[in-house]
Amino acid sequence: MRDHRHGENAPHAHPDVWTGRATNRVQWLLALIGAACMALGIELAVDSAWTSGIVPLVMAVVGCIAAGLLVLFGTLAFVHVALRVDEQHLEVRCGHMGLPRRRIPLSDVAGATYISHVTPRHWGGWGYRWRPEKGTAVVVRRGEGVVLELWDGHTFTITVDDAEAAVQVIKARLGRTKPGAAAH
Repeated sequence: MRDHRHGENAPHAHPDVWTGRATNRVQWLLALIGAACMALGIELAVDSAWTSGIVPLVMAVVGCIAAGLLVLFGTLAFVHVALRVDEQHLEVRCGHMGLPRRRIPLSDVAGATYISHVTPRHWGGWGYRWRPEKGTAVVVRRGEGVVLELWDGHTFTITVDDAEAAVQVIKARLGRTKPGAAAH
């Protein structure tokens, strides 16, 4: 199999497997803030001189560690998104662990559209988003993206670099799939 690397596609040549990704470096700053909250909670637990009692100390320690974990792992999950398109499926993986992940059979896709400007503001923030009037999206940064129109009437938007090439590959493969056919 051949993988796509940004800028390697010749016009009208579609690789067996197309891969693309988008990254948000600002998320690393937020992850650092989460790690700092966790460190503060640990510092409070280890070296505490609180005189007001154990309950306020426990609440502060648990609060700092919980907030730190939430921010740290919540942001690391959406530092980047990877899109993979093969002959039968489109797969979206988020973060370093690849979670959350969504795999969509191309037989479920009615069409694909390039969009030049997706912003977190349109979707209510970064991450895996759902809005009743817009559909579902994975937004890790502002910029270009792919909008999939699914046969069930829903849409799925992904921010990814070289989104125009992704749309071309998806459209080329859609001509070979039948609507609603089960893919193996």
